[in-house]
Amino acid sequence: MSRPSCRASAQWVRQFSTSARRPQSSAQDAAARLLDTFAGKTVRQHQLLDGNQLQKLSLTLNRPSIGAHDVTARAPPAGTPVPPGHHLVYFTPAGLEASLGPDGSDRTYNAAAPFSRRMWAGGTMRWPGGGGACLRVGDEVEERTTLLSATAKKSRSAGEMVLVDVVKELEGPRGVAVVDRRSWVFRPEVDAGGGAEAAAPRRTRHGPTVVRDVAGESECLFRFSALTFNGHKIHYNEGWTTAVEGHPGVVVHGPLNLINILDYWRDVHGHGQAPKEIVYRAVAPLYAGDEYQVRTASLEDGADGKKYQILAEKDGLVCMKADVL
Repeated sequence: MSRPSCRASAQWVRQFSTSARRPQSSAQDAAARLLDTFAGKTVRQHQLLDGNQLQKLSLTLNRPSIGAHDVTARAPPAGTPVPPGHHLVYFTPAGLEASLGPDGSDRTYNAAAPFSRRMWAGGTMRWPGGGGACLRVGDEVEERTTLLSATAKKSRSAGEMVLVDVVKELEGPRGVAVVDRRSWVFRPEVDAGGGAEAAAPRRTRHGPTVVRDVAGESECLFRFSALTFNGHKIHYNEGWTTAVEGHPGVVVHGPLNLINILDYWRDVHGHGQAPKEIVYRAVAPLYAGDEYQVRTASLEDGADGKKYQILAEKDGLVCMKADVL
């Protein structure tokens, strides 16, 4: 992918700086508008789960097989179970480019301007039916999405923000297979004229690498964006990410880290099976080229079974943490 020119980066700075000077509403106003828009509404979509999408994700993750199926030779056939978390490459956004936010993100559940900077904060996934109700290639699946909450927050370091929670239920021929609750944080637009343009770009190296026995090249970020139809520029456009948003490099997707954690648990602890539940939280960003570890930090025996705390960390800094049952 070619690097944007300095002229193009400067143009983004001017456009973004102009938009940041528009009259601003409060986080409370933005949260109230979201709640009014989606009050009592459940958005329903239907999709046939095709093997090609699942194959491409497995190759992106540098996993040459799904179960006994060699996905380097052909897509997995009908009936192949969809691994936990891999449903994220289905039911992708369907909006035209003109409907995307200034940063390229899908705006369906986004807070109103100026709270347009979206970050995936965490969430919970449950597999209520266990292996018997899992999603399979060839299934006709209904996804039901409901806005749960939109809450104004304020911190000393980040100022006003909006925390948004949605839940997605995926129901296939064998019942509800996944309950996927997601939390997003929306922060105000940045005034790039105020100094973000001075951020020094960092050359994108190979990454991300999960130090275990899973490794990916920098191209995997582009591939994952394509598979999830995610136009969010922080994941592939280095000019935007460094000059406008002030990051030192292209940001690794939160959902990609989540899938790596789930794959780790399945390989190491789950004997290939899906967990009952994962509760996860993004703590710090990772960037293309970073080497990081996915490891088991602790194991507890509880009334609901064994609970594993899994960490994704870089040089001792925890970037994502998850409790898996």
